Amino acid sequence: MENVLRSTRITLEMIKWEHSIFALPFALTGAVLAAGGWPRLPVLGWILVCMVSARSAAMAFNRLVDARIDAANPRTAMRAIPAGQLSSGFVAAFTVVAAAIFIFAAAMLNRLTLELAPLALLVVLGYSYMKRVTRWSHLVLGLALGIAPSAAWIAVRGSYDPRMLLLTGIVILWVGGFDVLYACQDFDYDRKAGLFSIPATFGLEGAFWIARAMHIGVLVLIALLVHAFALGPIALVGMAVVALLLAYEHAIISPKDLRRMNAAFFTLNGIISVVFFLAVAADIFLTH
Repeated sequence: MENVLRSTRITLEMIKWEHSIFALPFALTGAVLAAGGWPRLPVLGWILVCMVSARSAAMAFNRLVDARIDAANPRTAMRAIPAGQLSSGFVAAFTVVAAAIFIFAAAMLNRLTLELAPLALLVVLGYSYMKRVTRWSHLVLGLALGIAPSAAWIAVRGSYDPRMLLLTGIVILWVGGFDVLYACQDFDYDRKAGLFSIPATFGLEGAFWIARAMHIGVLVLIALLVHAFALGPIALVGMAVVALLLAYEHAIISPKDLRRMNAAFFTLNGIISVVFFLAVAADIFLTH
């Protein structure tokens, strides 16, 4: 039992479960928009379980699938599996358990969430193979997180609204953009190993321009979302802050200086997602 608890703790550290903050605020945004306020507490609780379990399964599976690649990359060689801290068997079992929890939580919401749960798992687990087949794997990662707000809407309503495609699109381009920037750290290794990525294909300068274009696309979709849901001035102020944070993210790193990548990737993007949710939620609670 002690070994299981130790391995579980190491696994949670490995998958950085606290980084669920990237997608969770957008899922909550979808839930709040669907409910016109806070959804019922049981629904909100099962949405949270779905989010954490799906992400945990996806991240554990990614580390499992990429163990050999991680071992050969100096930046990732000390991750838990290549470093010998965890066995592949334990991580595989953790993935299966997390996926089962996700399916169960989806079943507790409504029939449509249960029916779509296997498709959602296919997307979030399938991302792990994308770097082997397409340079646009960054957008697949964006899709894996971007289905969260749409799934939350379905969890609350039991049906879908095409307007949620705007929020899903925002997350796809936002995540895709910052993942392109993050992948710049592995530019040399990806080329050497024959892995696909936008930096490996277009070079660092080209990757930065593509990331900028994706984040400009985020701002366009935000404007359309505000209009589609008739959001008011509180939301507009929050979205202006999001725009400034995105601009700052691009200002503190460059193709010639990636030293502040962790600040740009982890800190700023966590803040962006929280600000986005708070702006929409405050607008709905105070003005609608």
